[in-house]
Amino acid sequence: MGVLEDLADGLAKDALDAGDALGDNEYYREVAKVIGASSTTLEEAFLTSIRIRLAERRGRAFLKSSLSKIAKQTAQ
Repeated sequence: MGVLEDLADGLAKDALDAGDALGDNEYYREVAKVIGASSTTLEEAFLTSIRIRLAERRGRAFLKSSLSKIAKQTAQ
């Protein structure tokens, strides 16, 4: 990745972690507004990283749920 993507992805990770700690799933939107005031290029890269990370979370949750169901069926 280039500097832009590295910075955006690091900030996306930190913003999602902060949102988790604050109990605010939309906290990253506030961070995006702050970024967008200075750099729309960084804001776009940040939001792309947010979407990717949220999709990965949903995929992992689905996988965990599926494996849990299989384990319960196998145990019966």
